[in-house]
Amino acid sequence: MTSDDLPIGRRVARWRVRRSMTQQMLADRLRRSKSWVDKVERGVRALDRYSVIQELAHVLRVDPEVLLGQQPSTPAGTPDGVDDIRAALARYDIPQAPAQTPDELRRQIGYAWLSYQHAHYGQLVRVLPGLLDAVQGVRSAEVLVPAYRITSSLLVKLGEADLAWLAADRAMATAADDPALAATAAISVSQALRAAGRDRLALAASLAAANRVRPQRSAGEWAVGGTLLVQAALAAAGSGDHHRAGELTDRAAGVAAHLRGYDDTHRTSFGPVVVELARVVVAAHRGDAGGALRGHSTVVRREAWRRLPAEYRGAYLVDVARAYLQVGDLRGAARALVDADSVAPAEVRCRPLARTVIAEVARAQPAPAGVARLATLVGLAR
Repeated sequence: MTSDDLPIGRRVARWRVRRSMTQQMLADRLRRSKSWVDKVERGVRALDRYSVIQELAHVLRVDPEVLLGQQPSTPAGTPDGVDDIRAALARYDIPQAPAQTPDELRRQIGYAWLSYQHAHYGQLVRVLPGLLDAVQGVRSAEVLVPAYRITSSLLVKLGEADLAWLAADRAMATAADDPALAATAAISVSQALRAAGRDRLALAASLAAANRVRPQRSAGEWAVGGTLLVQAALAAAGSGDHHRAGELTDRAAGVAAHLRGYDDTHRTSFGPVVVELARVVVAAHRGDAGGALRGHSTVVRREAWRRLPAEYRGAYLVDVARAYLQVGDLRGAARALVDADSVAPAEVRCRPLARTVIAEVARAQPAPAGVARLATLVGLAR
């Protein structure tokens, strides 16, 4: 019997086992009883509501069509391996004698950052568990904080906000009294809190950290302060405090105006163009989608836009697609999504947020051609 021939309950059971879940664990995540899961897997209880199948698919991290047997059983969404990252973060029996030197680990962290900035999320998911084990054995804040930051940033992308916050909190705790490391860790804390819908907490955390950065520090650390102001502005916009969001983007612009070519050791990508991108997103948050899109058309013509990491541009273009949706421009939203896919495919094909935007655009009849193709690629076409 092939996978496509299996009853849906058997497919649920197979994916549960692949995700290393017991029936009780699956039941807890679904907020149902273990008996309900058991009956579904044995075929005693029919799965005849698509909303329930979607809920199961979300917990099992596969597309609903995989459970329905309507496509090959390769998940189109979140890459396999998040549970391995969770296990690495939960591991406390770390060996005292690391197998690698701090210099070797710093090189590996550098490669991990490059993977992240190029949006190679599937590759990074596979690498991070081993890297986390290695750096936790060293017990050095200089390698632990960036490793936890990368982990948190990736988990935000993959829709694992609570786990992202755990990694960010580890980064903050590890930074201890080192002001530069604590400031970089605060960026991750703010991103994770925003991803969890805790914008007011994100605003408080990022603004407090930004206010502790002083201009006499190095340009790289000052860029961290600017990044924190951008994070604070986005958090303020997310919480509906649009006036404050404008003030904070202005402050960030002031910082950016004083930066001239610096070694981006903290991987912030901060600069004037990043502030302008933040203005676009803030405008969309306050309901001024028209103003956001006018700003967008200007900023993407700049050379500095093309120099931003693929991850940054891809994520921003998904936000722009949402702004197009606000004004009912489905073709504009489709163009933004297709552009995002060409820049950073994983931003569109792995992120739950992007898949939601694709689904909304694809509902048009007929769906714009580019988005119809994307919907098929990510398993949303039915």
